[in-house]
Amino acid sequence: MSLQEQFAEEEMPPRRRHLGRTVFILPSLFTVGNIFCGYYAIISTMRGDFDQAAKAIGIAIILDALDGKIARLTNSETGFGVQLDSLADVISFGIAPSILAFFWALSNVDFRLGWIAAFTFTICGAMRLARFNVQAGRFKHFVGMPIPAGGGTIAGIVHFFGRQPGPVGAGILVAVVFTLAYLMISTIKYSSLKNLTLGRKSHFTILGIALLVALIYNYSRWTLLALGCGYALSGPVTRLVHMIRHRRRHHEEGAPPGPKPTA
Repeated sequence: MSLQEQFAEEEMPPRRRHLGRTVFILPSLFTVGNIFCGYYAIISTMRGDFDQAAKAIGIAIILDALDGKIARLTNSETGFGVQLDSLADVISFGIAPSILAFFWALSNVDFRLGWIAAFTFTICGAMRLARFNVQAGRFKHFVGMPIPAGGGTIAGIVHFFGRQPGPVGAGILVAVVFTLAYLMISTIKYSSLKNLTLGRKSHFTILGIALLVALIYNYSRWTLLALGCGYALSGPVTRLVHMIRHRRRHHEEGAPPGPKPTA
């Protein structure tokens, strides 16, 4: 804090000064809640309560979105908060989902393959966070799938199926985990919801959020699975569509002119 800011804080009334400090602490409280959910998910996984672990990861996603949103709304973003948020994301969306996937299904296949898949997901998630911290603020979109989406997809799959799968299902999950790990460290663009605000069409946004909450409350298994898988696939699908359009445009521009019309 600069000397000018210290003088300004000293000149504030005590109640207003306390409120200002509380505003700066508030985002970190949500981050601490995020860490708690990640830790609780790991403990629940160790106890064999996989659905509770998946739900804890889902709550961590909500807290992770809220801490950043509140920090931006209150203009209380700090370097400490950014680093704490990244550490929380490694626990809640890197370590917790990989442990959940391993004990829920990956251990049913070859132990070494399942262990490698789970560790690959964790290390790719950590690399994704490191790249995000370096590139923060440079792009309006995400470069690579965000780690909360990767962890949320695994949690959505576990919450949807519930029971532990057999060898075939476990083998499919190995491929899914490797794919999610690759998407996180790829250069595929993903849309960011950080700039979502209540503008002129705020009533449509509020209606959409209300419908989403209702769907999650009544049909959580299908809704959360669709959200996780849909967002994970949105990046590759969007890139594929852009590639097809680019090739079609290039083909049309480079096509030889047709025969001249005869009189």
